[in-house]
Amino acid sequence: MSARNLFANAFAMFSACMLGLAAGAIWMVATLYLRQPLPWLALPIGALLAWAIRLGVRPPGPGAALLAALATALAAIYVSVLIAAANIAGDLGMGLIDALRTSGAGMLWQLAHLALTLVDVGWFITGAVLAAVLALRPLRRRAPPQ
Repeated sequence: MSARNLFANAFAMFSACMLGLAAGAIWMVATLYLRQPLPWLALPIGALLAWAIRLGVRPPGPGAALLAALATALAAIYVSVLIAAANIAGDLGMGLIDALRTSGAGMLWQLAHLALTLVDVGWFITGAVLAAVLALRPLRRRAPPQ
């Protein structure tokens, strides 16, 4: 593997992670605004991540499918951790950033893990599979107008 391919793969992984974190943050805003868990948002989030990765990060194929599935899973984990931090912040009357700093990653992960139901996990897995399937599909080229 050449240095150029290694750099391109590392940048694609970095881009997919950043897209997943951004999608998780948007997902959290929607969840907090509606004041109820929205695990079904894994489907549109997965579709959007697949579309973004397929068009901007990697060409359609197995690499794009893997990155899209991982980005969707990262978004689901991130939103779960952020919701746990928001619950702590609300219960203790502190800001979200203070709750994130004070709680630590281990405690937030455990609280997020405790809050997950089997239905939530099912939605998250379905969203990741949908993202992988959509990222595998080749791009459609429009025929030029005649």
